[in-house]
Amino acid sequence: MSASANRRASSDLGALVACFAEDYLNETPVHPGRGFRGAEQVRRNWAQLFAGIPDLSARVLATVTVGDTVWTECQAPAATAPAHLMRGVIIFRVAAGKAVSARFYLEPVEETSGGVDAQIARVAPVAAQHGARP
Repeated sequence: MSASANRRASSDLGALVACFAEDYLNETPVHPGRGFRGAEQVRRNWAQLFAGIPDLSARVLATVTVGDTVWTECQAPAATAPAHLMRGVIIFRVAAGKAVSARFYLEPVEETSGGVDAQIARVAPVAAQHGARP
């Protein structure tokens, strides 16, 4: 999606949904149960988001295109709902100017879980207890 399409889509649900193929496939590898198929689900998702977070916007921070694949680094801020700030990567496959699939790696930003040492201790508690590599 171009920057101008992003701007139009943020205020026009129909314009946003028109960027997706009817049989669009959304995969969310980190949360497999959240995947879906179809532009109608795109419409339902965004209608609810726009209704619940009226000033939601999307910024594409960087893109790389290789063939029919577009890698995007995104940020979705909302001034009135800072708890809804999301950042991550979405990898789209595009055909005939429409997104036909995406692998979605966009997650809420959280600032409270501590630094890298705290995270490593959570995912590998045994190593943290011993203070050494196995």
